Amino acid sequence: MHGQNVAQLEILVRTAVFKSANALVGWLLQKAADRADAGYQPKAGQTRKGREAIGVQGIFGCFQLERDYYYHAGKDQGHHPADAALGLEVGYTPALAKLMCLEGADESTYLKAQRHLEQTGGITVSGRQIQRVVQRVGGSAQQWQERERPPGPCDAPVLYVSADGTGVPMAAPELKGRRGKQADGTAKTRQVYLGCVFTQHRTDEQGHPVRDYESTTYVSSFQSIDEFGPLLRREAIGRGLGSAGQGVLLIDGAAGLENMGRLCFKDCVQIVDFYHAMEHAGEVLEAWLGKGHPDYHKQLRRWAKRLLKDKVQALIQETRQHCAGKPQESAVEQALGYFVRNGSRMQYGTFRAAGWFIGSGVVEAGCKTVIGGRCKQSGMFWSRSGAQNVLALRCLHSSRRLEDFWKYRLNQHAARNDTLPLAA
Repeated sequence: MHGQNVAQLEILVRTAVFKSANALVGWLLQKAADRADAGYQPKAGQTRKGREAIGVQGIFGCFQLERDYYYHAGKDQGHHPADAALGLEVGYTPALAKLMCLEGADESTYLKAQRHLEQTGGITVSGRQIQRVVQRVGGSAQQWQERERPPGPCDAPVLYVSADGTGVPMAAPELKGRRGKQADGTAKTRQVYLGCVFTQHRTDEQGHPVRDYESTTYVSSFQSIDEFGPLLRREAIGRGLGSAGQGVLLIDGAAGLENMGRLCFKDCVQIVDFYHAMEHAGEVLEAWLGKGHPDYHKQLRRWAKRLLKDKVQALIQETRQHCAGKPQESAVEQALGYFVRNGSRMQYGTFRAAGWFIGSGVVEAGCKTVIGGRCKQSGMFWSRSGAQNVLALRCLHSSRRLEDFWKYRLNQHAARNDTLPLAA
């Protein structure tokens, strides 16, 4: 038997198995729907109108489901108790909806998600259908990551909080009236913030900090920094910020992030990312010497060594003295402003001696993978809700929280059948 025949044989066997499995799943779900309908207690104002059929698709195929329909006078939508009990998502079983969301959020395009499902699982759903389910579920995922959370336990000596922002390319209607960095003053992106929390229990043989394996969790938001800060704080508290040995906030020196740290993480040690500091050191030296000056790189290395020895104030004074009365004095003073504002958060020698991270590489890598890997592909232009819902699902996946979210999602559906609403 040739390899091509073997491949065809496997596909035929899969088709036969799926056909039987689909019939069994359809029968089991019909029985479950009948039990849900039999036990349903109508809410005030609901009237039963009889049975309705719906085409349901699961991971093994499609089948028909009969279930009761209730109409509520004065409301646009009726209610199918069995749909809520079974956790159906617009005609898809929970298992398939979960898989569609996973593929739709993780693949670079919805079309690739469609092809991947078909090639690997024999599941035929269009890219448009995948997008529809992602947008339906993603809004709930965003709400779930923004929820209030009780303080969690944490035995780590150090818990880090980090945040950064990046631009996501937007469709023209989303950018109307917004100012940006293009030559004509218009914007082509909208800012999205990504926050992460991770822990550290040890350092390596050289005293370098070691991030705990799979300890990083993420949250994202298109809201302003004033609204994003409390969201990130809730995540940190839920991860155990209050019980960790030390909280450390790792950010760059942007004024918005600095203000967020002061308002939301006042009890944390704040560290300005060392690599951003070195970028600004380059700006100081460029204003002073010029980038093509033969001593530029030598001086840049000197700044790095001095910053790592807590000498930021000495560097400021030395640079001012060198440039006093010279034509470049004003430009140098402006570049030095970054260090003047952030000097207390640049004590890198002290931070390293404590065994702490001084770079925000974790969140910057997250911006590239969680955000850029899906929302900044060539030719992409998003709506705000479209990007936000995809990123919410990607954050949950990267945080290993999809199972918890889907339990919450199923409970949300089931709660629609309760005569009395669940307590908040």
